[in-house]
Amino acid sequence: MKDKTTAALLALFLGWFGVHRFYLRQPGLGVVYIFLCFVFFISAILGIIDAIVLLAMDQAEFDRRYNDQRAPGQHDRYRRREVSRDYQREYNTGRYSQPGRGQQRRPANIQVPERQKVNPFKQSGIKKYKEYELEEAIIDFEKGLQINPKDIALHFNIACAYSLTEKTDKAYYHLDKAVENGFTDFDKIRTHDDLAYVRIQPQFDEFAAAGFRIHQPTPTPTSQSTPEIQDDKLLSQLKRLAELRDKGLITENEFVAEKQKLMR
Repeated sequence: MKDKTTAALLALFLGWFGVHRFYLRQPGLGVVYIFLCFVFFISAILGIIDAIVLLAMDQAEFDRRYNDQRAPGQHDRYRRREVSRDYQREYNTGRYSQPGRGQQRRPANIQVPERQKVNPFKQSGIKKYKEYELEEAIIDFEKGLQINPKDIALHFNIACAYSLTEKTDKAYYHLDKAVENGFTDFDKIRTHDDLAYVRIQPQFDEFAAAGFRIHQPTPTPTSQSTPEIQDDKLLSQLKRLAELRDKGLITENEFVAEKQKLMR
């Protein structure tokens, strides 16, 4: 549990070095403060402002932002960190919703195959993410995506984890996949603390302008009289997919799925 007074004191006396941000589990912002401390002591001013904001903040609001407010002993299935709480999809049904507390988490009229009802890596990944075991959480999220590669919550969560570990390309890739599969709350991408590192990258403005999608060249229409041009484009796309797989940016299952789409 994070203490509001401790955070405020750290911001006041060590805010120029971003110590309070690391204390509040915001290492991305902490790194930004370290860089800014060499620019006319901007981070020192920001630290004082943060200290005032923290002291003036209501305890309930502080807990909502930085501490888990769910009752102890509640089943882990219903415990969500802020990064995934608002975007938890109905378990592996292929549909996205935002159920309120106490609502059924899977629509009664949807029949889910037995083999898709449980995704253990999803919950174990969220648990490790909450405990700030980021590398282990990423491994579980990747395994969860192998079970359901269209899960919006998994793509969003792993993008946040990659942002916190400063793996920019992978964070952008999974944000792109979340949007592709139905994620629409773009304000969350613009404001979520764990995506701070992604937002300070020079390519973020272009990424946002493209609807939070990775830019893809618009294919040039081809006619049946030039099949060699069409074949060249197909080979180029297949080569690009293979490169993404070899670099670890996509899983083998995602590679196969995208390849099948191109071959149709």
